[in-house]
Amino acid sequence: MSQTSTQEVTKEPVTKGSLDVLDQLMKPEVQESLTVLVENLPKLAEMVTVLTKTYDVVHGLATDQVFVEDLKGGMNEIVKPIQEKAKGLAVAAMEANERAQEETATIGLFGLLKMLKDPQVQKTLRFAQAFLDVMGERQNQR
Repeated sequence: MSQTSTQEVTKEPVTKGSLDVLDQLMKPEVQESLTVLVENLPKLAEMVTVLTKTYDVVHGLATDQVFVEDLKGGMNEIVKPIQEKAKGLAVAAMEANERAQEETATIGLFGLLKMLKDPQVQKTLRFAQAFLDVMGERQNQR
């Protein structure tokens, strides 16, 4: 009688996911992409190192309560004057609107000439003229 030796071959079941991966790896464009990735691994590793260090610094600053409070204080010092000026302009605009609504008199030619003597009107007209000059110069540069 002959002896038969049996060998047990262990095979992992092939799943649909592994077939998809194998199919993807067989595509030429995927193989080219992998080649490019392998060739650029040193650069990628260097970039990841830099990004990791940057992340560590930013994370450290973001979790440092003293730094966050100082940053908030600094921003408030910048924003608060702008905010107050904007509120002042808004209040002045509302007050001017109320006055304009109350005034029903027609402004004639002599009224317009009288207004031209007002220093605020002169300042506004000079600004408008300078603004138009700048815009004209920029348009001519194109």
